[in-house]
Amino acid sequence: VYCLEHRSYIKHHCPKADKKDVTVVICPLCAKGVRLIPDEDPNITWEMHVNTECDPSNYDKVTKKKKCPVPGCREVLTFSNTIKCRDCTLDHCLKHRFGPDHKCPGPKKSDPGFPFMGLLSRSRKESKTNQAPATSSSKWATSFLNAASTVRASAEAGMTKLGSEISQKLQIARDGVGLSSSGGGSNGNAGQVEECPQCGAKFSSVTTLVDHVEKVHERNNQSRVFKMSIDVCPKCSKGFRDPVALVEHVERDHGGTSKA
Repeated sequence: VYCLEHRSYIKHHCPKADKKDVTVVICPLCAKGVRLIPDEDPNITWEMHVNTECDPSNYDKVTKKKKCPVPGCREVLTFSNTIKCRDCTLDHCLKHRFGPDHKCPGPKKSDPGFPFMGLLSRSRKESKTNQAPATSSSKWATSFLNAASTVRASAEAGMTKLGSEISQKLQIARDGVGLSSSGGGSNGNAGQVEECPQCGAKFSSVTTLVDHVEKVHERNNQSRVFKMSIDVCPKCSKGFRDPVALVEHVERDHGGTSKA
């Protein structure tokens, strides 16, 4: 522990100050950084690097500048003038950033159909051709195949059920009335009976009740009109459907002299 005046390495001549120093030398052969180890001769560290990890072929990869891949273009790609194509995922210069400029082949076509079916079919073929005992990878492929087939079967069953329900709802909408079993009555009973308000006939559903009213009562409306009783005034022969109206007419127009 030192005072503020002698706290630095230089002030108190620390003998272990260089152990925390990080010195890196760039190799001129492979362009890799070689870190010098404290308390070790730099020549020994250099010889160890040359004999073990030095690769002169890496020099061109590190020092060679990346250029635009378009034939005839010598534009060096830097951070500010590099554009990656979204379709072919290659870096190009600003001049050739569009697809027609660098003859982009376009995005890869995805396989139609159910996902992972191509992978699963390949795994099936490999399992059939190889007669060796099953490994962990083949077991994983088999379990994945079973899970995928189960998911697909459940999805198809769900779509079939949904289609039948949609067709049923459309048929109900076309009829204009709902089924009596699905209708929420006052008691909520499933076997609700519908009763005709005119003749008292009972039906199991609203649809049959509507058909009954249209066929029976609407056709006989005219006949019921003609069958209604009409009272005739004995003085002026004026007809009235309501007897009370006839009495009021006689009292008002004929002075109440009618004996009918």
